[in-house]
Amino acid sequence: MKAALVQAARAQTAVVLLSGGMDSTTLAYVARDRGYRIIALHVNYGQRTEGKERQCAQRIASLLGAVEFFEVDIGYLARIGASALTDRAIPVKDHADTGGDLPATYVPFRNANLLAIATSLAEARGAEAIFIGAQASDYSGYPDCREEFMEAFQQVIDRGTRETTRIRLMAPFVHMNKTEILRTGLALGVPYRETWSCYRNSDRACGRCGACHFRREAFREAGVPDPIPYGDE
Repeated sequence: MKAALVQAARAQTAVVLLSGGMDSTTLAYVARDRGYRIIALHVNYGQRTEGKERQCAQRIASLLGAVEFFEVDIGYLARIGASALTDRAIPVKDHADTGGDLPATYVPFRNANLLAIATSLAEARGAEAIFIGAQASDYSGYPDCREEFMEAFQQVIDRGTRETTRIRLMAPFVHMNKTEILRTGLALGVPYRETWSCYRNSDRACGRCGACHFRREAFREAGVPDPIPYGDE
């Protein structure tokens, strides 16, 4: 009887938002470790390094044995603009120059858009969970990465889907920093050489943007070498 229950739990499916970055890749490995079959959802919203991110996400999905790799293009976020990630007229600043304000790399209300798509996909596929790699305690402080936002969106899911639909929004990193996430991934054997974090470049990471800075700091604090190439090395 217990074996049957374990088997049933392991048959559950989760939609995992997979950008191809360090956090979302670790997230996907956490979801698999928890027994979920994975539907990898990759979203192109006009970000500068989309081609590289997509390549990494496809590779990770393949390594994980994802049951589906689902791609969506929402270029309207680039047309809306107001973010250095999507508007080439807004520079991606070096980490040292960002100060204490909300970074220019914040994409207005992006996670609500991504989670809406993930909810549609999860309900259509009969998935029991959605995993998102948001972390409010990291450097950015993006408002749509906070625990309060995740709790509010869970209510949106509950009230905006069929009565018989039960989808849990999972944000396991919301109280973790980059180093803690990295250590979690190292314990799970995450292939970080297949991931990409740089906001600027797609060949050799710049090493100076916020994403590069905090990635390097995490690897330094964890005491392991970062396997991706940097242009300033």
